[in-house]
Amino acid sequence: MDDIVTEHGGGILRIQLNRPTKRNAMTSAMYLALASVFNEAAGDDSTRVVLWHGAGDSFCAGNDIEDFLKNPPGPGESPQSALMDALVKFDKPVVAAVHGAAIGGGTTMLTHCDFIYAGESTHFQMPFINLAVVPEFGSSYSVPARIGHLRAAELILMGAPFDARRAVELGLATAVVSDKDVLTRAAETAGKLAAKPASALQASKRLMKQPFREQIKAAMQAENAEFSAQVRSDDAKEAFTAFLEKRKPDFTRTTKSSAKA
Repeated sequence: MDDIVTEHGGGILRIQLNRPTKRNAMTSAMYLALASVFNEAAGDDSTRVVLWHGAGDSFCAGNDIEDFLKNPPGPGESPQSALMDALVKFDKPVVAAVHGAAIGGGTTMLTHCDFIYAGESTHFQMPFINLAVVPEFGSSYSVPARIGHLRAAELILMGAPFDARRAVELGLATAVVSDKDVLTRAAETAGKLAAKPASALQASKRLMKQPFREQIKAAMQAENAEFSAQVRSDDAKEAFTAFLEKRKPDFTRTTKSSAKA
């Protein structure tokens, strides 16, 4: 079974994260496969819109921790950075249908979408701080830029979870939809977008993103460097060990509170 499933029709490329038994947690191979899908779609004239969703009871639970610990990202190229690069330069509309868990990267990846329909069951969270690492996908810039520093601090520095209605209130989602209708609603929007003039649609998105694109790229570069340092810190080792052992981490036991980039 492929972990990334695609289907094309009517100008819409449908992308499904397909590890339902793992709540669609991302492996290194999935990051690379998804980056390839977006890069190919960018150059495919028959693709006008992307519709993105997850199989099973969740959108995406973030990184697959066991796979992640086998392949922690370095300061240079990584599977995660490949997807980041693909998303930041993607000029075609991306419509997401989200339900269940949208955790870590499952939230920060969505900051590159143009329409986000959140099912009533959706619970978002950016718990990077709880794992002694830092945000990703340019979210350290994009989230404060959208919602302000104080609200962003609650989500990033506290790692606080938030539901679909709060996401809409903050401007991090388009609308709350019942779980049974969320994919249908997203598909309807994708269909409307696919019927619009493609060149003008892409140019309009490009113009909207242009003032922020360089800042997002710079944020991603800084995040990746900091992430690669922090993930090798004593605090991170304790956090990930505690996660796998299903216990609360004790950061008072670590000898170093952070790593230097």
